[in-house]
Amino acid sequence: MSFEATLTRRQNLKQKLRNRERVFGGWVSYPDPSIVETFARAGFDFIAIDMEHTTISLEQARHIITSCQAEGTTCLPRPVSHSNDIFKPLLEAGADGLIVQMVETKEQVRALIDHVKFPPIGRRSYGVNRAHGYGFDFDRYITSWNDASTVMLQVESIAGVENIEELLSFDEVDAVMVGPYDISGSLGLPGQTNHPRVREAAAKVVEACKRHGKGCCTQVAHVTPEAVQDVFDQGYTFVILGSDLFVLWKWAELTRSVVNQFKGAQNNVEIR
Repeated sequence: MSFEATLTRRQNLKQKLRNRERVFGGWVSYPDPSIVETFARAGFDFIAIDMEHTTISLEQARHIITSCQAEGTTCLPRPVSHSNDIFKPLLEAGADGLIVQMVETKEQVRALIDHVKFPPIGRRSYGVNRAHGYGFDFDRYITSWNDASTVMLQVESIAGVENIEELLSFDEVDAVMVGPYDISGSLGLPGQTNHPRVREAAAKVVEACKRHGKGCCTQVAHVTPEAVQDVFDQGYTFVILGSDLFVLWKWAELTRSVVNQFKGAQNNVEIR
């Protein structure tokens, strides 16, 4: 894997988001790199690592990033917090950018830009690690990073929705991911993602992204052509499709019903 190939993919993703083109992302919640290697064959533009709601460690994330990029796909981790203690090792491991959860204020955006971008845009410190080709790609990495890396905000509370114009005022923000489940919770409507008030809040973010020229996405948990089309019909420009956890959950749910069906048939035979 050459630095030039990684940089080209990194730049292409950022440009697609800025151009508001249709982009498709995958999502991994389990730490085994073989899962992301499998997902990378599905034609995703990027694969996200969920570190917020899983037990994936920094060390495990490093292996996932490496496997993802080795298969020719960009990788965007979602850290568990806004702490630079988490951001920095993920970036040094070679992540192509970050998805930052629960962003609500312009102060938070300014802080995350400081953590992610090198001076003069931010305050990220200089070091040598996998991201820099262990030194071989240092100069090319640090001179290209600010313009090539992706910063995606998650807006998933009514406070974030109400402050969306301020959040999008930073040029360094490339895209926004809307989190309807958490928005529903912040509105006192937990789980009611299709409630009119939740859809209205999401639509406000979608329209703001359109005005500011930013990509805007949400996640489709159970992937069907109809569900994906509904996302685009709502005005989103890209979509994150399911996850390894959802795939296994739905398979296990279906399998359980089959197993129970045959167990029930066996019991009926024994009773007779």
